[in-house]
Amino acid sequence: MSGKRLWEPTEDGLKHHPMTQFAERAATIAGRMFHDYNALHAFSVEERSAFWDLVWDFSGTIGEKGGTVLDETDSMRKDRFFPEARLNFAENLLAKRGGQDAIVFRGEDKVKRRLSWEELHSLVSLLAQAMRAAGVTKGDRVAAMLPNMPETVAVMLATASIGAVFSSCSPDFGERGVLDRFGQIEPKLLFVCDGYFYNGKTIDVAEKLGPITKALEPTATIVVPYVGNEDEVARLAVNGTTLESFLSAFEADEIAFEPMPFDAPLYIMFSSGTTGVPKCIVHSAGGTLLQHRKEHQLHCGIGDGDRVFYFTTCGWMMWNWLVSALANGATLMLYDGSPFYPDGNVVFDYAAEEKFTFLGTSAKFIDAVRNAGLKPKETHDLSAMRMMTSTGSPLSPEGFDFVYEGIKPDVHLASISGGTDIVSCFVLGVPWLPVHEGEIQGPGLGMAVDVWNLDGKPVRGEKGELVCTKSFPSMPIYFFGDETGERYHNAYFSQFEDIWAHGDFAEWTENDGIIIHGRSDATLNPQGVRIGTAEIYNIVEQFNEIDEAICIGQAWDGDQRVVLFVRTAEGVELSDELIARIQKAVKNGASPRHVPAKILKVEDIPRTKSGKIVELAVREVVEGREVKNIEALANPQALEEFKGRPELST
Repeated sequence: MSGKRLWEPTEDGLKHHPMTQFAERAATIAGRMFHDYNALHAFSVEERSAFWDLVWDFSGTIGEKGGTVLDETDSMRKDRFFPEARLNFAENLLAKRGGQDAIVFRGEDKVKRRLSWEELHSLVSLLAQAMRAAGVTKGDRVAAMLPNMPETVAVMLATASIGAVFSSCSPDFGERGVLDRFGQIEPKLLFVCDGYFYNGKTIDVAEKLGPITKALEPTATIVVPYVGNEDEVARLAVNGTTLESFLSAFEADEIAFEPMPFDAPLYIMFSSGTTGVPKCIVHSAGGTLLQHRKEHQLHCGIGDGDRVFYFTTCGWMMWNWLVSALANGATLMLYDGSPFYPDGNVVFDYAAEEKFTFLGTSAKFIDAVRNAGLKPKETHDLSAMRMMTSTGSPLSPEGFDFVYEGIKPDVHLASISGGTDIVSCFVLGVPWLPVHEGEIQGPGLGMAVDVWNLDGKPVRGEKGELVCTKSFPSMPIYFFGDETGERYHNAYFSQFEDIWAHGDFAEWTENDGIIIHGRSDATLNPQGVRIGTAEIYNIVEQFNEIDEAICIGQAWDGDQRVVLFVRTAEGVELSDELIARIQKAVKNGASPRHVPAKILKVEDIPRTKSGKIVELAVREVVEGREVKNIEALANPQALEEFKGRPELST
């Protein structure tokens, strides 16, 4: 399998890219030149101590490195990186000072703000002093239910400066969803907004905030102003106060950054699955910092003065990934609200006006822009944009084509894949390599990625499990509350002994790229043949009559049959003729085993807060089982349409 070539680096681009400069430094250490990416990647996984030592130095990491880079043991889980190091995550992100933009923010068409590096430093200083006065010390948890706004970044940095642990979710989570997450970690302080904007509407949070704060009982609930209702919301919250009052006793000063061990906890993040209470995944300060700096600098070319945007909420790991760009002196371009308000041009308007150099989004957003008939390359000046990334779900070949045909013909497009579990990427963009339609360019440096079959054997040119065979710095340090480590082990190491199995169904290509075919726990298995759901979506969603689809395997007659649910375009009926055309296209484009036995129409498709469709939840409903973590869904009511469908009993 080999997709057509859509982009390749220029000689000038290669010469000046940080990955090339890094490879030259690595060659001096290794005593050999790295003429291609495969050779550089091999060095990064075979000589991990030398590689990660160079990443620390090359990226300009602030801290005491210590004498040991990797304390390697007989187990991935027990390996320790930089065991003698001391650093502070916030100090690394706040190294730059001055009057240039550190953050540019837009809250739909309601709010526009800028913070200079000096202003950001001052706000973090005030917050850190107020947190210490409120009793926050190393290891305490500080939680935020906030929009993707400047104060959220500042709260995180202040928390990290003290050596405390930060956790966040977006304000659109319901009461149960917030408590399922923050209730497990018992935050000392809770930061909340006084409301938020979405699709042109002002959304109130006061009604759910009372019960949430009553259950959590934080030392203080600090209300951040956004919609102009902070006084009222603060009165309704347990131990409520406004941000202004919280900071009023302090004056901005130099920040006291607490030196912390490399593997000190920094973030608690939550799995978004729908099969139980979310896992509380704890990530380290050093591992997160080094992994992000590697990805930002070497794979994305992000450096001082770049203007970096990712469409994300604070309930998705891409927010944590985005804010680390501050460590490279880049400006964060934040947006909160609907990416289609007032229309589908809003992100590209922002990109053109503020000269984004990097634009990150989701595969679903790219599809939505394409389906809306927009062609930003004809309407917007995107000349500053060097790189565009897509994640959240596999980007279809047609999505790749649209970026080059409709958005920017000379952009480096990188489909990337990793997850909350590693707060980073296993596979992503490689600036040395061409972009091929439908393919992720390659594994990340330092990541010993492979594809194995169910017998634990590496496979090429066939689908299998995405694995990582050696430890890496951004592995979780533990799950909060998992005293025995059993949940951690079961999440990643139960399938293959001492090998990280990520739960993605993947395939190497002829170009040494990777295709992600969907989550392996949602993989279809008719007649014993494993099929990735993305293979079917890539075909079905090319029909103009189909807006979106979700596919499951239904237990049937001692086997499994493929069932496809579709949301049709406005005014389109799911006729027998359309069903026949879909089945024929799937048969011809994939295989007879891929053909859905049933194709049914639905009005809505359930998805998580971060926009991922939830095949497992639909399968549970169809099979008559309870969906345990329904609060993870943005639109749980959509599941009702999948219950008791008479068509699925025959």
